[in-house]
Amino acid sequence: MQKSEKLEAYYENEHPFRDGIAFLREIALKTEAEEDFKWSIPVYTLNNKNVFGICKFKSHFGVWFFNGVFLKDPKKVLENAQEGKTKGMRHWKFQSLDEVDEKVVLAYMKEALGNQKKGLEVKAEKTKKVTIPKLLKSELKKDSQLKAAFEKFTPYKQKEFSEYIAEAKQEKTKLRRLEKILPMILKGVGLNDAYR
Repeated sequence: MQKSEKLEAYYENEHPFRDGIAFLREIALKTEAEEDFKWSIPVYTLNNKNVFGICKFKSHFGVWFFNGVFLKDPKKVLENAQEGKTKGMRHWKFQSLDEVDEKVVLAYMKEALGNQKKGLEVKAEKTKKVTIPKLLKSELKKDSQLKAAFEKFTPYKQKEFSEYIAEAKQEKTKLRRLEKILPMILKGVGLNDAYR
C-alpha cells in the first residue's frame, strides 16, 4: 500500500473520532509541514524532521508534538507522553471535536515548526551499558539462538526488553513478561516496534 493510500485509510476508516482527526488534518495542511505516514500514524515533517503527528485512541484523539517540551503552551494543554521516560514529546488530547479551536491548534503547530527551524530538539541519549535482569540472562545462557537474536538488537532495544522485565514488581509478572518477549526476540521484533 502506498503512503498516500495509508494516509487516506487512516483518516477515512470508521472511528469515533474520525471527524476530529479529519479537522486536525485540515489544520495541519494549512502549515508548511509535509504530510508523511510513520509508525501507523500521520506525521508532519519539516526538512525530514518529525514535528507533530495526529493520533486516535479509544477514548481520545490528539496531536503529538515530537519536541513539544519547547512549546510555550499558553493554554496549559500539553501532557508529557510518558512521564519519567519521554523527554521531549508532548501530547494534546481531545475528547470531542467541539474542543478543537482551529486558531489555537494552528498556532501550536506553527510554533512547533518554528522551533524545528531554530533547531530546538531533544537529542536521544546514548544508551549506556544494558543491565540484563537475571531471568532474561538465564534464558540467553540456555539458548544460543536466542542470545544471538538478542545481540542483533540495538542497545536501546535491549534496554527496553530488560526494563520491561525489571520494572515488574511481582515474580509472576516478570515470568509472564519474559514469556511474552522471548518469541519477539527470536523473530527480531522490538518490544515497542508497533509504536515506531
